[in-house]
Amino acid sequence: MLKKVAVIMGSDSDFPVVKDAVAELKAYGVPYEVHVMSAHRTPEMASEFASKAKGNGFGIIICAAGMAAHLAGVIAGHTTLPVIGIPIKSTFDGLDALLATVQMPSGIPVATVAVNGAKNAAILAIQMLAISDEGLAEKLADAKLKMIEGVKAKDAKMQQMVAEL
Repeated sequence: MLKKVAVIMGSDSDFPVVKDAVAELKAYGVPYEVHVMSAHRTPEMASEFASKAKGNGFGIIICAAGMAAHLAGVIAGHTTLPVIGIPIKSTFDGLDALLATVQMPSGIPVATVAVNGAKNAAILAIQMLAISDEGLAEKLADAKLKMIEGVKAKDAKMQQMVAEL
């Protein structure tokens, strides 16, 4: 049975970015849950969720947070599941969130995607699940082929435009 992916955001204001991850998980048929919890405002809730996540059928946790962005680290500190952090652009062009998400102490890793990189967070989660799910692996391979074909089509169009100069 396919493990669920938890998508946790520090604030509901993060959803305009996070919805790209949810849409990607849905497109691949990966079961997921979406929650709002804060490393600072609801630390007990976050630690309880993380410590029970594996037993509740989750395989990966995606955390999105801006500014101080401690959510992914707090979650990672309470679970052995892989945690993927999405730094949310809010202040300093998201650099503060990026650094807070990526700079974890030894022993508490958080895989970190680009600022507002929700789609890549979902794809990384799907790739992790695909290690033990051939169906997901095939869907990922098909998606890569579609990307290649898309780039080839753009290149062909570019060659035509250049030739017409």
